[in-house]
Amino acid sequence: MKRSMPVSTEEKPIFDGSNDPYREAEDASARVWELVQRAIEAGEEDLISDEATRQLMTAAIKLYARKADGGERTFRPLLGDYDEVVTPTEALTATTEVMRALRLGPMEFGLWSRRRPEDYHLTEDEPEPANDQSAKERSK
Repeated sequence: MKRSMPVSTEEKPIFDGSNDPYREAEDASARVWELVQRAIEAGEEDLISDEATRQLMTAAIKLYARKADGGERTFRPLLGDYDEVVTPTEALTATTEVMRALRLGPMEFGLWSRRRPEDYHLTEDEPEPANDQSAKERSK
């Protein structure tokens, strides 16, 4: 949904989301994140039903896919910079179960996976890995 903002040479109003029909999703996601963190820290994750977990996973996957494919863009789908919030084990556990639920295997994953544009080129801030042959080939 695109929002039209008034066009003028005067200062443009700051969009605060107060009349956004999906603002509730923003607030709910913050609340769900807090509740899940509390349950995990207390060792009480089993008190959140499997059905609630399925609904959250399904909603998150559908929203991300729509924003990425429909918007023809990618963005980091996880909080944090690397593995300080979601570990590789947690990510692979969830990914494997999603693939299994959809009866997908490594071949389908390989066909559908795509590299992000920033993976094709090293930035000026990143030194070229000394023994990474694929990075050297990409930079040619």
